[in-house]
Amino acid sequence: MNPRPGQETSNMKSSRLATTFITLIAISGMAMLGGSILKLNALHQYQFLSLLVISAVASRMRVKLPGVDGTMSVNLPFMLIAAVQLSLFEALVVALVSAGVQCIPKSGGSMRPVKALFSVSTMVLAAGAAALLLHSDWLVNATHRISSVPLVVACSMFFLINTLPVATIISLTEGSHLLRIWSSICHLSFPYYVACTGVTSIITAMSQLIGWQVPLAILPVMLLMYRCYRLYFGHATKAPAAVNARAAAAH
Repeated sequence: MNPRPGQETSNMKSSRLATTFITLIAISGMAMLGGSILKLNALHQYQFLSLLVISAVASRMRVKLPGVDGTMSVNLPFMLIAAVQLSLFEALVVALVSAGVQCIPKSGGSMRPVKALFSVSTMVLAAGAAALLLHSDWLVNATHRISSVPLVVACSMFFLINTLPVATIISLTEGSHLLRIWSSICHLSFPYYVACTGVTSIITAMSQLIGWQVPLAILPVMLLMYRCYRLYFGHATKAPAAVNARAAAAH
């Protein structure tokens, strides 16, 4: 069945808008990375390399979000810790490598370059915005009595920048309602972001007392969280399928 002329025009318009939006996000991500290079002073060396490696490892522990064309991995706390403890450039490199590793398909799958570019650029923008807020003098001075507020604000910005563009591109490509899609993504991922914000706050405080090596010890905790999310989303995916199978058998 061929689409109606009006429907075909609408699809072409949505495709052009999606391409324009992806291009805008990619350019913004490259601009953020380029600006961080100009501000680069010195690397934290071992701390930077350790967070880079462990974040990449955590990126492979991912779960498929039900009802959404996307995955969620347990690399978020390490990117947030990088934003707190490292320079802007280092935080962006951690986010870029982590997101890139997350986009690598499992055996038998094929890489989708446009989707990977969009995912990496979005993650770079989210990590950059969070790092800029965390190192902003005006935010720190405005909330000097409550030290956790800058982290909460930064994590909230990370959440918005990492979820709104995803909801937008899904809305443009599938023709669904933007707020409905974003609400669905928030419902699935918001508890995870809250938990990761708490973990980042605790680890940051412990690092000041013990040393920068503390973040390396939370990988087992994130592994446990990954197992819990995988079981939860596995049941959430199987439940509708079971209902449909029973309905088909009844007919």
